[in-house]
Amino acid sequence: MKKPAAEPTSPPAKQPAAVKPKSQPRPRSAATTKTKRKPRKKKNQVSTRRLLVLTGLEITGLTVSAVTGIVVLLGYGANRFSGTRFFTNLLPFALGVLGLIVAAALLLMGWWRLRRRLQLKSLLLPAVIALGLALIVGGFAVQGQFFRAFGHFRTLVGGKEEAGRVTLAHQVFAAYRRHDSGQLRQMVERARAYSPDIDAAAEAFALDPDLLHGIAAAESSYLPRESKDGGQGLFQITQVPEAVMRDAGRHLGVSKPEITDHRHNGFIAAATLKYYLSQMQSDLYLGLLAYNIGPANGGLRFIMQQYGATNFVTIQPYLQQLPRDYPIRVLSYALAFRLIRKEGKLLAYEEGLNAVRIQHIGIPGL
Repeated sequence: MKKPAAEPTSPPAKQPAAVKPKSQPRPRSAATTKTKRKPRKKKNQVSTRRLLVLTGLEITGLTVSAVTGIVVLLGYGANRFSGTRFFTNLLPFALGVLGLIVAAALLLMGWWRLRRRLQLKSLLLPAVIALGLALIVGGFAVQGQFFRAFGHFRTLVGGKEEAGRVTLAHQVFAAYRRHDSGQLRQMVERARAYSPDIDAAAEAFALDPDLLHGIAAAESSYLPRESKDGGQGLFQITQVPEAVMRDAGRHLGVSKPEITDHRHNGFIAAATLKYYLSQMQSDLYLGLLAYNIGPANGGLRFIMQQYGATNFVTIQPYLQQLPRDYPIRVLSYALAFRLIRKEGKLLAYEEGLNAVRIQHIGIPGL
């Protein structure tokens, strides 16, 4: 008996594979992001700051060298070709200025090319070389020869005003040279007792203390007394405007300053000089002359308006009996006090390089 055939069985249906959920990217914490970005940002800031500093030092060094060179060359050129003739004075100087401009342009181009090569080796090299050059030039600048060139340059740029100032300054140097050194030393010794009060008055009114010392020396030789014309004390105070007395009293903290008090006398003198300097547009020579003339007959300002004078040189022919040499005497004494303060001694103008040294130290108030 045959067995019935088995029915074919269909293969089992495949189960769909389980779909794995896609992994979501992890959110990066703010702290992690900040710590990864911060170092790069900080590094850029440091390099930029360093580049700016080096560039600034380089520009400073080149500027100092260039300005010093221009002053020296123009100063020597102005002295060498001074005059009014066209072919022997004016034209050579003009050609020299043109040559200076061309040379400056060539040097700038050369430095730019050299700078690129130096930066390939080190970023520090351009700044170091520029500062080194400025130091070398500055070393020459403190010498006496540079000071003379600078004086010629000031005359070139200052024109008539500077020429007049130089002329009067040399009158001061000549007056200082004529002083008896022994008498000057004695006067400086007498001044020591009054120096603290005079220095305090100068500080209160923003004046050069040596300038006030010069006024006291010219007025009383540091022998306080009452003179025949009514002057009293170290500064021989006579008539002063009411505004001056109020100003001096305000700085002293009193309602009415006493002329016979040495400290008050110095403060009144400082306030008076400040008052007249303001009247004369800070012209030191005119301010000292106005101090000496005082408010009588309208003072120096009225005299200048009457004759149409504009400066110390043009007013001199109209002064007649007035002491036109007063500012020169004051400043020659002031120069002596400045030399004592800076050098510790009086320098003989005619010895060695003292003339250059004294001119370099300068006249107080100028």
